[in-house]
Amino acid sequence: MARPPGLVGERLLGLGQPVQRPPNRTSPITGFLILAVMTIAALYAAPNLFQPDPALQLRGLSDRAPADQAVLDTAVAAMKEAGVEVTGAAVDGAEIVIRVTSDEDQLRARDVVSRALNVGEDPLYTVALNRASTTPGWLEAMGGKPMSLGLDLSGGVHFLLEVDMDKFLGDRMTANAEAIRDLLVRERIRYTSRQWQEGRRLLIPFDSEESRDKAQTLIATEIDGFEILSRDVRGQPGLHLQLSDAKVAELEDFAVQQNLTSLRNRVNELGVAEPLVQRLGRSRIVLDLPGIQDSARAKDIINKFANLDFRLVAGGSARPAQTETYDYEGRAIVLDRTSIVTGDQVINAAQDFDPETNQPQVSITLDSDGGRRMNEVTQGNVGNSMAILFKELKVRERTVTRDGETVAVPYTVEERRLINVATIQSALGFRFRITGLELQEARDLALLLRAGALAAPMYIVEERTVGASLGEENIRQGQMSVVVGFALVMLFMQVYYRWFGLAANLALAANVVLIVAVMSVLGATLTLPGIAGIVLTMGMAVDANVLIFARIREELGRLSPQRAIEAGFDRALTTILDANITTFLVAIILFSLGSGPVKGFAITLAVGIVTSVFSAVFICRLVVNLMYGGRKLETLRI
Repeated sequence: MARPPGLVGERLLGLGQPVQRPPNRTSPITGFLILAVMTIAALYAAPNLFQPDPALQLRGLSDRAPADQAVLDTAVAAMKEAGVEVTGAAVDGAEIVIRVTSDEDQLRARDVVSRALNVGEDPLYTVALNRASTTPGWLEAMGGKPMSLGLDLSGGVHFLLEVDMDKFLGDRMTANAEAIRDLLVRERIRYTSRQWQEGRRLLIPFDSEESRDKAQTLIATEIDGFEILSRDVRGQPGLHLQLSDAKVAELEDFAVQQNLTSLRNRVNELGVAEPLVQRLGRSRIVLDLPGIQDSARAKDIINKFANLDFRLVAGGSARPAQTETYDYEGRAIVLDRTSIVTGDQVINAAQDFDPETNQPQVSITLDSDGGRRMNEVTQGNVGNSMAILFKELKVRERTVTRDGETVAVPYTVEERRLINVATIQSALGFRFRITGLELQEARDLALLLRAGALAAPMYIVEERTVGASLGEENIRQGQMSVVVGFALVMLFMQVYYRWFGLAANLALAANVVLIVAVMSVLGATLTLPGIAGIVLTMGMAVDANVLIFARIREELGRLSPQRAIEAGFDRALTTILDANITTFLVAIILFSLGSGPVKGFAITLAVGIVTSVFSAVFICRLVVNLMYGGRKLETLRI
């Protein structure tokens, strides 16, 4: 049976006739969805209205330093005695949070509490600057949280670190050379020289072509990652070994990732709240430490590359090529080159004091492989001596001339020294202790071992400190720029487009709420360039509305007002998407290649592009439909 003309039909899964609606009427389902999106956005943007309190965060450095009510009472009493007002305090698991009224009180209270709790030479507690949330519990239960503030808004220290890849790859080549040498000795393949390494290449000479061919097959089977060429070495049959590009990239990724992990652990030991540790390019790491104003201690820990090497003292029958000699307390000690275990296999380290001598020591706990290896070696060497070699890479600078200018170039120098030589009385296991260190050395070594060894040395190529007062000034100026930009845009749209301007302004306000909500949910960090991105997004958001309104004006010359409104929104959509997709791709490129402030700007810009398209196409159209939809219009003023 034919459907009568003009009857409205519903299309369900492609069945029936399409819906015949009057122009500029929003369906209830669409309206409900838009309202639901804005309600959710408002809830997740709301935590940013509750500014966090300046606070101190206390955490014990060992089991001897519990975070309990007694410690809290001691800290609060010291603060009140110093005239610092406490607005709230609580024990939160293994931490203590104490709220104060201002940033000035926060800085003063940190020193007061640190002196009150860390009485002796050995510090027991870390006292860090933090921000305590004031978000209502019901919002936090929903997962709502305010945006984090970047270094330029909160104050702190910024470091740009360069990983010394030449040193790292050179050490890897040295380790590979030792492994290949042991392999050749085991298979009785004769080589004629031990001096193999030239930078990132190994040049191995042999006494005959037969030995060379056997070695090439053996190395290719047992050791991967090398490009092996049969070429003469110093007039003898030889092999040229060079790391493949894929292996170099793999090693570089490993070095940077291991250093990132170690840095995060070290920063946690320093007690920094919400640090930023991220990779930049192939060999650089960006480190932002909010709340840190004195960078000396941070530099001392972050820029230190120290490790331990446990070795046996060589016996009289050891070959000179397999030993190294070090000075220890005025006498020469000959050590095996082969390590028993290294600091990489340490899972816990704590600085304490020898109960018999009261001298500082470091108590070590090894992982399963390290403990098993230590037990096997020491069990078979009871009565012999074992030494602990302390290795530290220190950053130095030298001046070089580049393009006619003298510049300082950092480089690393490795210092090695024996810190302990002792006779093995019985088989050692997973736990033992290290003596022979100064107090500060023991503290730093325990911290570095707990945090994990760096895979490669690093040096600081850029350092910047942002004061807390400057951060507050940046916040005030950023807020002012947003308010002024928002007001000027709204004023222009209202005066120029009248009622359509009101719709655009409501969509603009919704757009700001959406941006804040999305960034809060994503856990993005708000920076000063990020605020600039928000201001830019306001102009881009109304730019989409301007395109729509201009299209409506063009359509009024040939269509009725209602049809002109409908055509204006529909036909401007393609142009809006083209323009915003292009800008969105640029934002993605900025985020991928940039760092720090550039990333902050790119994140805000990318989020703002998506929300501005939504607000211009859906929210503005909803408001216009509510104002004009279903009405009989003879004229339209726009």
